[in-house]
Amino acid sequence: MSDIDPRLRDRFAVYRAETVARVAGPGPDEARRTLRRRRRTMVAAAAVTAVALAVAPVVANAALRGDRSVPAPAATGEPTTAPTSAPPPTSPAPLTPSTTTSTSPAAPDGRISRAQLLAARVDLPAWPSYATGCATSDVRLRPPSPTEARPTLADLDLGYTDLDGDGATETVALVTCRSGEGSAKQLLAFDRDGRGRIVTMARVVRTGDGLDDITDAAVTDDGEVRAQVADIQPCCSMPSYWAQKQWRTYRWTDDRFAQSDGPRSFGKDTRLTDLALAGGDLVLGPVGTDGKRPGTLTLTVTNNGPVDVAYVGFAELGFIGTLDSGDSSICVPWRKADESGTDCRTAGLRSGERRAYTFHLLVDPAALDKPRVRVVHFDDQDRHWRDLAYGNSHLEVRVVS
Repeated sequence: MSDIDPRLRDRFAVYRAETVARVAGPGPDEARRTLRRRRRTMVAAAAVTAVALAVAPVVANAALRGDRSVPAPAATGEPTTAPTSAPPPTSPAPLTPSTTTSTSPAAPDGRISRAQLLAARVDLPAWPSYATGCATSDVRLRPPSPTEARPTLADLDLGYTDLDGDGATETVALVTCRSGEGSAKQLLAFDRDGRGRIVTMARVVRTGDGLDDITDAAVTDDGEVRAQVADIQPCCSMPSYWAQKQWRTYRWTDDRFAQSDGPRSFGKDTRLTDLALAGGDLVLGPVGTDGKRPGTLTLTVTNNGPVDVAYVGFAELGFIGTLDSGDSSICVPWRKADESGTDCRTAGLRSGERRAYTFHLLVDPAALDKPRVRVVHFDDQDRHWRDLAYGNSHLEVRVVS
């Protein structure tokens, strides 16, 4: 059969149309829409994965630091979609006041030992004008020396206290420098700078400024310095008890030390008196077989006051001649262990009293060379004193034949 029956062909066409209608898919348009949804889902998933991979190391580092805050990821070129609704508002975290306070650096510790002070090199304040050979710049202090004209650390206890109110301790020391028969002296305060070096803070007091000696020192807990000062510095044969001593107090004020308590001058020494000597004629008798001549010397002593004198002494009589034993009633026994040069000591004088004394001597005329005599004040402890008016306490002896 060369050809299908037209009626049968039509029946197949109807059957195919009905069958295809029942089993056909969504068609091309729907397939394209489905594909687009799948692509968007894949892109979103890839973006989420990338963000997670970028944030994960930051979160891990924050966890290691103990930091609860997580920095936001860096912006990328991908567009972001705004959230559909804002998150609910949260209350701000309460502010905790800071417990950190600002404090100044602690002041250096200025407690310096004797060994540390001797090992340091320091600059010193100016010495008195009479101490011309005493150094001031880059000085290495020496241990006490009786002869060296170099700055030395006196053999006196160091003082430690807070002098300037900075909460740290400073050091007070007496520094001396030999000058002639005496020593120039400075009571100094030492400290450390910010690098720990020993430096001179300031001078408390020195000799030459209305006083001649510094004999002792001490510090108080409230930052004061007490200095024992004297009006003279004994030397040579001068007894130490001649010096008038005072305690004066100094305090740190306006970047320097100023006297805050104690006497400010010495005034007249109330232990001294004025003994005036008059007369002085040595009358010589005829020459004896030994070539010596007897001599008579009459002296008058007036105590001009204000102090009573326990004993009156006559010095340098021995340079004129030998005292006759008959004068023993004038010269009373006493110990001669002093440097006054006294040859005879007799009863004293009250203030305002006058008395004449006659001495008998055996004189070698050839040995007389500008003979002199001097009157000396002794107290009841056998101590001799200088005179308030030295000019009238001695005289030249005139020889009369």
